[in-house]
Amino acid sequence: MSNKSIIQTDEAPEAIGTYSQAVKVGDTVYLSGQIPLDPETMTLVGGEIEKQIIRVFDNLKAVCEAAGGELQDIVKLNIYLTDLSCFSLVNEVMATYFQTPYPARAAVGVASLPKGAEVEMDAIMVLN
Repeated sequence: MSNKSIIQTDEAPEAIGTYSQAVKVGDTVYLSGQIPLDPETMTLVGGEIEKQIIRVFDNLKAVCEAAGGELQDIVKLNIYLTDLSCFSLVNEVMATYFQTPYPARAAVGVASLPKGAEVEMDAIMVLN
C-alpha cells in the first residue's frame, strides 16, 4: 500500500508537462520546479527579474499550502538562474519570504529554462 499522494492547487500554475505540482510521501513533500507563470493566465510574468522571482516564490508558497505546510517547512531549495548576477537579488527577495533557520540551498546557473523564464525553483518540504 502506497503512502504517496499527489498535490494540486489552482493557486499555482498547472503542470505544463508530464509531472505533478508536488508529490507527498509520508511527511515529505517533493515540489516540482516552478517558473514565473501566472496561475490564472498561464503566461510568463514579464518585466524585471525581481517580478519573476516573486512570482516563483508565490507559486511555491501556494503548493506548500496545498500540501498542508508553508514555505518555512522547506528543508532544501534549488534555484536555477539564467543569469547568476541576479543571485544577490534572489537573496533579497528570499529574505522577505523566509526567516532563520533558512533551508539548505543550491543556486545553479543554466543556459535556458522552460518558456524563456529567467528563474526556476524546486524544493523538498518536511511537514511537522
